[in-house]
Amino acid sequence: MNHFLSFGIDAELCRRVLAVALSRGADDADLYFEHSGSTSVALSDGKVNRASTHVDLGVGVRVVVGDQVGYAYTEDLSEAAMIAAARVAAEIAEGTRRTAPVALAPRAVADRYSAQQPWEQVDLQTRVALVREWERRAFAADARVIRVETSLGDSFKHILIARPDGRLVYDYQPMTRGWVVCTAEAAGKKESSNANLAQRAGLEFYTPERTDRMCRKAVDDTVALFEAVKAPAGEMTVVLGAGSSGILLHEAIGHGLEADFNRKGISIFADRVGQRIAPAGVTVVDDGTLPHARGSINTDDEGNEPQRTVLVDDGILRGFLHDEISARHYGVPVTGSGRRESFRHVVLPRMRSTYMDPGPYSPDEIVQSVKRGIYCADFANGQVQIGAGDFAFYVRRGFLIEDGRLTRPIKDVNLIGNGPDVLATVEMVGNDLKIDEGGWTCGKDGQSVPVSQGMPTVKVSKLSVGGVSA
Repeated sequence: MNHFLSFGIDAELCRRVLAVALSRGADDADLYFEHSGSTSVALSDGKVNRASTHVDLGVGVRVVVGDQVGYAYTEDLSEAAMIAAARVAAEIAEGTRRTAPVALAPRAVADRYSAQQPWEQVDLQTRVALVREWERRAFAADARVIRVETSLGDSFKHILIARPDGRLVYDYQPMTRGWVVCTAEAAGKKESSNANLAQRAGLEFYTPERTDRMCRKAVDDTVALFEAVKAPAGEMTVVLGAGSSGILLHEAIGHGLEADFNRKGISIFADRVGQRIAPAGVTVVDDGTLPHARGSINTDDEGNEPQRTVLVDDGILRGFLHDEISARHYGVPVTGSGRRESFRHVVLPRMRSTYMDPGPYSPDEIVQSVKRGIYCADFANGQVQIGAGDFAFYVRRGFLIEDGRLTRPIKDVNLIGNGPDVLATVEMVGNDLKIDEGGWTCGKDGQSVPVSQGMPTVKVSKLSVGGVSA
């Protein structure tokens, strides 16, 4: 709260603006204040070719009547401007219920991502030194590397949420992402790959060990492509490696478990709560509480405590991810999943850190159980039809599995399938859950929010692989 006092925002002013928001009849309302800043530095061909800084400040006013939402925002934090925005929001969503806000009081939140060296205190020279060091490490790792691009992005966000029931919730949210792209050449052939790291943290995140791992992975993944072959095409057993395979869980399954898609009847899971949708041993979780994870939050953007939300429990669908509107619709508690990109955007139920709980098998046992198939180590982007769960994903790095062993590296592989079908055909779940450290961002309805995802090693009995004809 103290941060926003410097802008003249106190509890009594928030109460007065909320009173206007509720003045034409409403079930609920909130104010979402935001002060944020971001900086990015990029290096290519030995030169810093981009450096930028952006600062944002404003408040969004939301009025809720049933499923109807009135929303307005202003970048002017004067009382007159906020009152005007509140009147606009109230006129959009006008109801019959008359209520007034109670006195507001600050509520404490957890501290899941304190920054020891906040980005507001880091000068540009320190950022430039980091990206230059990453370039040096990548070139030093392998003589075949001919080009390196590095970048560093960081941000901070102060938010304050005021609610008619008296909640006044403040949070400070740091974020950073480092990126290394390598190009290597051998025998007249060029290949490229990349690696990145992200976390809710300050400058202290970039330890020598962690940045060396990022640079080494970018180089190793690049030079491995010189030996890679095309994967065979067709339906086969697929082993999803621990970590970034969680992108498949996020896109093909997780979106279908966001409550707004189910409330509108779009999702294939809409009428399946309480039913078995996966084999025993498969538990899918969306968790907002992991320390320093990119998708973690101390409070959701409605002022609710985030949870570890079990969506699929031992194969049974238990429920959805809820914001306050969907929770009221279903008559269930909120899950702390109400998120928005900024004060210019309305709240939607969104994922935070989505993963599958570990199982009993070692990764070696899982690979050894496969006669012929592919192992997917790293994923890139993909396309998903949220309602049906149909997907196509690009596998950035993988291996053939032949007679229970990882053999030749493979490239240019697409996985094609259906999320619910994949969930139903899981045969083995590994004991090696890994939350990927990549800088994942989720898009929905024109809004982008940071997320995390993870997986243990998982064996799927059959998936369509797009490669070359056998």
